[in-house]
Amino acid sequence: MKKMLLWLATTSSTLIFAAQFLQLMRNKQNNNGYKQNALIFKVWARKGYSVFATIKRVVVISVLAVAYLFLATLKTGASEKDTSEVKMQYDIDEIEVSASRAPAVYSEIARVLTIIEADEIERAPVESIQELLGYVAATDIRSRGAGGVQADVSIRGGSFDQTIILLNGINITDPQTGHHNLNIPVSLSQIKRIEVLEGPAARVYGPSAFSGAVNIITCQPEANTLRLQLSGGSFNYFNSNLSGSLQTGKMNHMLAANRKSSSGYIDNTDFGISNLFYSGKAYTSKGNISVQLGISEKEFGANSFYSPKYPNQFEETGTFFSAARWKSNSRFHFTPAVYWRRHTDKFMLFRNNPPDWYSNHNYHLTNIGGANVNSWIRWAAGKTAAGAEFRYEGIRSNVLGEEMENTVKVPGEEAFYTHSKNRSTVSLFIDHFYTTNAFSVSAGLMANHISDQNSGWNFFPGIDAGYQLNEATKLVVSFNTSLRMPTFTDLYYSGPTNIGNPDLKPEKSATLESGVKLNKGFARGHFIVFFRKGENMIDWVKQSSDELWQSQNLTQINSRGAEAALNFRLNEKLGKNLPEMFNLSYFYNNQEKDITGYISNYVLDNLKHKFTASVTQRITGNLSVNLRTVFQDREGAFTEFDNGTETGEVSYPPFWLFDGKVMYQSNNLKLTLSASNIFNRSYFDLGNIVQPGRWIKAGVEYQLNFN
Repeated sequence: MKKMLLWLATTSSTLIFAAQFLQLMRNKQNNNGYKQNALIFKVWARKGYSVFATIKRVVVISVLAVAYLFLATLKTGASEKDTSEVKMQYDIDEIEVSASRAPAVYSEIARVLTIIEADEIERAPVESIQELLGYVAATDIRSRGAGGVQADVSIRGGSFDQTIILLNGINITDPQTGHHNLNIPVSLSQIKRIEVLEGPAARVYGPSAFSGAVNIITCQPEANTLRLQLSGGSFNYFNSNLSGSLQTGKMNHMLAANRKSSSGYIDNTDFGISNLFYSGKAYTSKGNISVQLGISEKEFGANSFYSPKYPNQFEETGTFFSAARWKSNSRFHFTPAVYWRRHTDKFMLFRNNPPDWYSNHNYHLTNIGGANVNSWIRWAAGKTAAGAEFRYEGIRSNVLGEEMENTVKVPGEEAFYTHSKNRSTVSLFIDHFYTTNAFSVSAGLMANHISDQNSGWNFFPGIDAGYQLNEATKLVVSFNTSLRMPTFTDLYYSGPTNIGNPDLKPEKSATLESGVKLNKGFARGHFIVFFRKGENMIDWVKQSSDELWQSQNLTQINSRGAEAALNFRLNEKLGKNLPEMFNLSYFYNNQEKDITGYISNYVLDNLKHKFTASVTQRITGNLSVNLRTVFQDREGAFTEFDNGTETGEVSYPPFWLFDGKVMYQSNNLKLTLSASNIFNRSYFDLGNIVQPGRWIKAGVEYQLNFN
């Protein structure tokens, strides 16, 4: 009943929002008043004009024909991609990205940064962020359930706790466990782009950016729109999304409600996910302020998620997120932000019919909150940025943390929080970026102090450099360092065979990488080799077979790898009948562990080989198809179970997966048909968790655009 009430509330809120702005449109029409419109360039398609993106100026062009097109009260054909439509294309090189403390466009970054744009998200045969990230060669997505229920995200062979997740630049990484990092209140339709930065990124994003970072950036439409999306498919899958955007004066609003559910592809894999998300942006003469609010609730059958001995597991999670940021327009750019994320987790080892020895479920409540400020200035020697961040992390639990003097009742449950723990982190940043026609360099430092550590201040430097050999080829090299604070699970998880270690120190990493980046108009790509040294790696170890496993900072892991990627727009060079997009990428990683005197329980189960390929082909003016394949070869093994009984260690077998999506778009209407795991491949990618077979979905979308 609680879930249904939440969904009714979110849906009704969105419908009320839609009704209000439809009435506003009618009022505008009746007033016969027209607002002067202008076309504003925020990015420029030619490389020589990258300065427009970085100096934060706008170019305003007043054209009578453009004004005429924007004066219609209702546009009936705004979304169709037609060759007869007058459009302005922008180059990805001119997109301002967040992989630097000082603003920089994509072409200036001397790191491997993968950008997944909205049009690629629209074409991909996926309906969750987890599935989408799985097509990035250097990312390892290990799903525990379908539809975005839960997945572990790692980059370049790191663990799921070593990747930082950001929403619009705000660190939402969960301190309890990385399993919850992607519990965010947005669906794919609200995402403008995703940026995946590979390698340590402490001086850019702060602590926990150990092996990489994923920044999810949502849309903030400047037009008045109303959009309804419905899709359904195998295993009683149903996904509904209702969203709208509205401009009132100098402020833009976006509100979206989403509900997704399925009866499950095997027993106890059913799920229900509800999201409500609002974002707003107000513009003033001195700058702009943006706010975001979101609520997400999930309930799902967790078949063998954490132990194959007990396939009848069940879990419920809830997330509340809020943030606000100011961005000034002055010469001395000043950007403060505040944020808060609250997350609840209820885990049941037995969904029903528990045995007599099972006494209680696990309950966790985590709060993270903080404030940060970033500032930068342009001067004769380049751009200099400096910043600071304060971050609080706290947990209440009946399992994790230190024992509380006074217990606290779990809201809505016959249970009590009996343990708690909190910590705070202060980080200081400085970074400088300098560029000439052929050479660019960015160097900086993060200083970090953690409240419950006795190590004082820690320093993490980094430098990136690039040299433009010619118009198409750029040499890049970088050295960066970072840390990863232990999660509360690392510190306090205890069981019949395990004992936590509250004295764990942060993990540290240093990565050296170099290579070449290619940009030849219709073709772009890169080839990179890297070496990462990880110290104080957290491992579960013991000195003899009759001892308990204990978490310790005793392991060093070295990673050596390479990555190659090529993206072609063949129709731009060789004719319109060829594929619009053809992508190939390959990732290789070899990890070595150094630990002496201890028995280790840490399993090196990183991806050693990963290959991805995709092609987008337009069949007619309105009909297109996107086909994708992924090959994975994983190191390590898992303990196989048969009816709750161990049958021995089994290596992860390599496998291929094929997905596809057909999309028809005409004016405001869009129809889709997609299939994942087309050949119904049976495979294991995380322990004994059975992955979904062939899954077919069909969808419809209708959008109204108002002015």
